[in-house]
Amino acid sequence: MNHPAELALHQYMENAVKGDSTISEDTIQQVANDVADAMRRQFGGGKGRGDFKMRMSNVGRPTCQLWYQKNKPEVALPFPNTFIMNMMLGDIVEAVFKGVLKEAGIKYEDSEKVSLDCGGTVVNGSYDIVINDAVDDIKSASDWSYRNKFDSYDTLAAGDGFGYVGQLAGYAKASGKKVGGWWVVNKANGSFKYVPATGLDLEEEIGKIENTVKTVKENKFERCFEPVPEKFRGKETGNKVLNDGCRFCSYRFDCWPTLTEKPAVMSQAKNPPIISYIGDVIAA
Repeated sequence: MNHPAELALHQYMENAVKGDSTISEDTIQQVANDVADAMRRQFGGGKGRGDFKMRMSNVGRPTCQLWYQKNKPEVALPFPNTFIMNMMLGDIVEAVFKGVLKEAGIKYEDSEKVSLDCGGTVVNGSYDIVINDAVDDIKSASDWSYRNKFDSYDTLAAGDGFGYVGQLAGYAKASGKKVGGWWVVNKANGSFKYVPATGLDLEEEIGKIENTVKTVKENKFERCFEPVPEKFRGKETGNKVLNDGCRFCSYRFDCWPTLTEKPAVMSQAKNPPIISYIGDVIAA
């Protein structure tokens, strides 16, 4: 285990499965209030959902994506009908997880709004929790992300298209707290773990944030990632595919006009994976 609180959490959950746990009315009301606030936020109109502003939640993202959000939001892929429900699931997981922390006897400071001045541009946000004077984020993840992306700090930082590392660093700097890590809940089966931000250099990350804010302010566009060679059975096929850093970007089709997403052309599987190809595609 990576955090002293993990043992207490697992013990509480084990007791709950056995029917030996208790939960206070105060905690139930806390969870209910948090979920109600989330429903108001997610279903209350969302008029500002597409408005661009530098926030802690996006300051760690690639500058090319932020440029699109600021200058060409209309070319973004539309949100799927499942978007709000998926966001709500994350909010519910966070609310329940905080309730479980409380009932497991783990003391924490709840969410607080913080601000970070980056060369005259103020970036605002609200961290999730603070335990032992360290800022932690609570994330819900797919089974794949839980096992791969959130395997360690290194695997998260290597493919951090959502900017989680910068987000956590910003919270820590703005609050004057230590850098903690991520409490991650697997949406597929309810398992959870703590991923410490071991190796995160706070000042280096703050420097990246300041550079991101400066680049966005100067309104410069430059692609952050280049296509990579497609490999099949360990050998390059001659095709170019989208970099993993672009995989979930809503602007990828406008940024890469020759992008096509189709079943892997080299695969003979009945249901081949969908591959994002750049340029002309050489078939098998």
